[in-house]
This record gives sequence, C-alpha cells and structure tokens, in this order.
Amino acid sequence: MPKNKGKGGKNRKRGKNEADDEKRELVFKEDGQEYAQVLRMLGNGRCEALCIDGTKRLCHIRGKMHKKVWIAAGDIILVGLRDYQDDKADAILKYQPDEARLLKAYGELPDNLRLNEGIAGGMDEEEEGGADDYIEFEDEDIDRI
Repeated sequence: MPKNKGKGGKNRKRGKNEADDEKRELVFKEDGQEYAQVLRMLGNGRCEALCIDGTKRLCHIRGKMHKKVWIAAGDIILVGLRDYQDDKADAILKYQPDEARLLKAYGELPDNLRLNEGIAGGMDEEEEGGADDYIEFEDEDIDRI
C-alpha cells in the first residue's frame, strides 16, 4: 500500500469556513470600484457582469474567492475596475442576499435592479415576448414544403 504523504484529503479542506455564519460589516464601494450583477458564469474563474454604470464587463474572480465563495447568475458583487481595460474587471466581494437588500435600501443600488432572481433582470424580456417566438403554418404551407 502506498504511503500517505499529504496533509489529508478533501475532508480537511471542507472544515475551513466555520465563521461564515457571523454577520460581517457591510462594505461600500470606493473609487475604482463598482457594484455589478452577474449575468452568467463563463467558467475558468470568470463571469459576465452588468455594472451599475450600464457597462457589461468580463469579471475575473480573485484567487481568495475562487472555489471558496460560490457566485451564481443574479448575484450582486463588488468589482474592481481596471485602469487599462474598461471592458474587464475583478470580482472582489460577493454580497449575501440580505446585504444586497440593505445596499438597495441605502440607495447604493438602483431601484430597477431585481434582486434574488436566478437570472439578471434584463433577460425577462424574452419571457414576455415568448408568444412571438413560434410560427404557425397553414395546411397549404405544409403541403408546399
């Protein structure tokens, strides 16, 4: 049998986040930072996010959050803007749902932003206009095909 040379298996990695239940202090944006809502996850530690200033940016999830803080579509995150690339940003912090509601109550997030959605608010237009997505064929059209 081979010798175990490491410090343990995946169970050792699981026991690290015991302090997540505590309330943490609400972090507001500073200059060079912006609030954003995740539109979709792209894989490889990246996501596409719609910033509050109206710009869609490709966000890179920082190493401290990678595989520790799970980000999904619709989540509110704090991104650090890059001076040299306007279309890219770095995800610094993920806000919990109650923290996002507090930010909205304080006026940091706009009122038209939809929280606690599986997908971001801009994608609901497809559902409303869904009746126009299909085409009805008459019997005569089918015969011609």
